[in-house]
Amino acid sequence: MQAKGQNIWPSPPPPVPTIGSALGGGFFAGQISTAGNSVADYNLIVGPVVSAQSTLQWKTTNTTTAGTTSVIDGPTNSSNMNNASHPAAQFCEGLSIGGFSDWYMPAQNELEVCYFNLKPTTTSNTVSPPMGINANAVPARASAYTAGTPAQTSAANFRSTGTENYQINSGYYWSSTQFDAIKAWSQHFDYGYQFSGYGKNDSRLVRAIRRVAV
Repeated sequence: MQAKGQNIWPSPPPPVPTIGSALGGGFFAGQISTAGNSVADYNLIVGPVVSAQSTLQWKTTNTTTAGTTSVIDGPTNSSNMNNASHPAAQFCEGLSIGGFSDWYMPAQNELEVCYFNLKPTTTSNTVSPPMGINANAVPARASAYTAGTPAQTSAANFRSTGTENYQINSGYYWSSTQFDAIKAWSQHFDYGYQFSGYGKNDSRLVRAIRRVAV
């Protein structure tokens, strides 16, 4: 029981892990705010490249997939594609790495956070059309990339010479966010371009992530 006149101070928030540090079966990629208010509610964890990355179709046919339009709710998008018609999401959903089986295919804004914090190169970012505005980043970003922001990641193992880097030669990665009936969003990890022009039945890179409540 609280003594009369005693102040009860709130517990300080847990420290934010270092970008690229080992965490929860993979590596810390940043934080998201699902409410879009700059208050982090999840840490994002990207899976190891050797086990959590593949090159697969978003869908075997260029047709609409219900429940895949969220730019931030990757778990729901991905769960709605956990079947043989959606090879990329099914791959992510079927992973068990480091004792964790809650891996999924990242939504558009989750994937962008991975790029912002884990950019492997020193290449100038795409600035036109505007890229990088992300209400779900922490803090939220209302301004587009500049040529030098984001910079190459400080995480050595995710730089272009590292062992965990996102590929750049064919560096468009699928998100789980549908663009329209025949296309889905993807992001290039060399210069940050978000692209909606690939047909769902194109084979592109995919890398699974998981999220942990802050």
